[in-house]
Amino acid sequence: MIGDRRPLQQLRLCFVGAHPDDETLGMGGTLAKYAREGVATFVVTATSGQSGRYRDGRDHPGKEALGRIREAELRAAARVLGVSEVTLLGYMDGALDRADPREVTARLVTELRRLRLHVVATFDASGAYGHPDHIAISQLTSAAVVAAADASYTSDGIAAPHRVSKLYFMTWSAPKWDAYQWALKRLVSKVDGVERQATAWPDWAITTVIDTAEDWPTVWTAVQCHESQMVMYERLGQLSEDHHRGLWGVQEFYRAFSLVNGGRERETDLFEGLRELPD
Repeated sequence: MIGDRRPLQQLRLCFVGAHPDDETLGMGGTLAKYAREGVATFVVTATSGQSGRYRDGRDHPGKEALGRIREAELRAAARVLGVSEVTLLGYMDGALDRADPREVTARLVTELRRLRLHVVATFDASGAYGHPDHIAISQLTSAAVVAAADASYTSDGIAAPHRVSKLYFMTWSAPKWDAYQWALKRLVSKVDGVERQATAWPDWAITTVIDTAEDWPTVWTAVQCHESQMVMYERLGQLSEDHHRGLWGVQEFYRAFSLVNGGRERETDLFEGLRELPD
């Protein structure tokens, strides 16, 4: 009975990412599932992806123009996924870890307080495959969740504190990484001359598994909105439905903290512990 459960429209979920397409490739199934169920979903993206590739590398429009193109692609993908609102912070792609951390944290606090979020999700501490922007947004989002609840912390005129109930990091098990990299590419990041690559989470450390099998076609449609990046994703178009379902039909998370539940039992819902009234 809905009478003893929190109305879905009151539940609010936000993904905080570094680049356009993070929301779809990393979190698309989860965003689509909860939006379809009536949860208000939001995306905050730190950069416009202006340092990324453009199609096959020819006729590159330049960083500023590419940033505008990728922002439009992000907004189109978010509409497909049912996201209520997209916010871009406008930092430089590839340099987020060199931005002023106090400034970025303050801007994230403003968004967390404005949106009055219950659940926030972002990259894990390793940035999936060591990408510095992914690592930075994980650290900065974690800091902002703490600061947003602090009544003494002021941010851009929005001083009313807000306590996020749950923070999640995206994770990938070994089978999921294998499928992901087979379909896309070997994911590596070379930083200061050292090659970093994707490292799977041990199965026992994954706290939360979300069934998004019903939503994989929506995710694939959203992926195709990122047209400037489709050369990299070209192999996805050749996959069978079973392979697509394997990529997008389950999403895995680590519950970094929760004020409403805990324990060793694996969750199947990011809002576990938050469904019951009162607010």
